[in-house]
Amino acid sequence: MIYYVALPFVRLDEGLVPGEAVECPHAAAAIRRAAALASASTNAGAVAFSRSGDPDTGDFDEAVVLRIFGEVPDEIAGQPDDDRTGSSGFP
Repeated sequence: MIYYVALPFVRLDEGLVPGEAVECPHAAAAIRRAAALASASTNAGAVAFSRSGDPDTGDFDEAVVLRIFGEVPDEIAGQPDDDRTGSSGFP
C-alpha cells in the first residue's frame, strides 16, 4: 500500500520540528496540501512524501520526497532547495 503525506515543520528554539502529518489520497493532493501548510504563518516549511508499506506488519520502505516547500530539516532536504523532487532523506 502507498501512503501520501504532507508534513509541516515549525521553527522552535531547538530548530525545525515536525508538525501534524496529514494523510492524502494521492501524490498531487499531498503536494497541494504541503504547499498550503508551508504558506501558513505558523510553519517554516513542509514536505510532501510517499511511503510504501504494510501497516499490519509495520514494514515500510524508505520515504520518497515528492516536493519540498520552504524550510525543512537538512536530513530531509539534503540541501535547502524548495524545487527538489524524487529524493529521499528520511526513513
